[in-house]
Amino acid sequence: MLDNGLIIKIISDTFFVNVNGIIVECKARGKFRNVNLKPVVGDYVKINLAEKVIESIEQRKNFLERPLVSNIDIALIVTSVKEPLINLTLLDKLISIVTINKIEPIIVLTKLDLINKRELKDLKVLIKYYQKIGLKVFTNKQITKLKRALIGKVVTVCGQTGAGKSTLINKFDKHLHLATDEISTSLGRGKHTTRIVELFKIKNFYIVDTPGFSAIMINNYSKEEISNSFIEFRNLECKFKNCSHEKEMGCQVLERVNSGEILKSRYDNYLKFIKE
Repeated sequence: MLDNGLIIKIISDTFFVNVNGIIVECKARGKFRNVNLKPVVGDYVKINLAEKVIESIEQRKNFLERPLVSNIDIALIVTSVKEPLINLTLLDKLISIVTINKIEPIIVLTKLDLINKRELKDLKVLIKYYQKIGLKVFTNKQITKLKRALIGKVVTVCGQTGAGKSTLINKFDKHLHLATDEISTSLGRGKHTTRIVELFKIKNFYIVDTPGFSAIMINNYSKEEISNSFIEFRNLECKFKNCSHEKEMGCQVLERVNSGEILKSRYDNYLKFIKE
């Protein structure tokens, strides 16, 4: 008889599986290699407890390659506004990727105490735009409010290195002590502190701590998928059905960019992504 479990951590070829609240260290059957399939954190699996072996992987509702996780409901995109500077290209790329994978993106802004009044004014304009197109935006000071939005969900945390992902997770649960680190002064960006992908249970939701990264490819997705991931482009009726929103006459997206209704940085990032 096989037991149901959830993979919460992987170290080398050892899988840590939560089976009814007990963590069991397992190996995976060799058959997974034969079909080029590897169990990942977030997978629901069936295991042989006697042999401590993963026998099968339940069907995934979604899958991300970087961070390498599955079955995610919400992605917290942690974005530093300074040290490191806010990276709108990475932010928009992550929003697109998680949206394509049917994961709800939530933006979490950190290090607001480092910006001046003029920078704060510009940031408020940016926040208002993302909220207008339907995205939830929190700061790392709104922990109680943010936790309410995560109840009953499996959550991943992603974003630029040094933005404060592990620090944010530590705020969710005072008993967690995930490693944090300072910004590298020579490189001007954060140092990696998370080395493995791990799923933590925090009261009424699960959260995945993942290694930080500053570069991610979007070239696995089609132009249509990328276009649809830009929420503000949806339901706009361009003159041509196959409009790529680049130079076409009667393009509603271009009209709204020119009028200021669509944020110029968002549109510029869209063009970058479809060229990738």
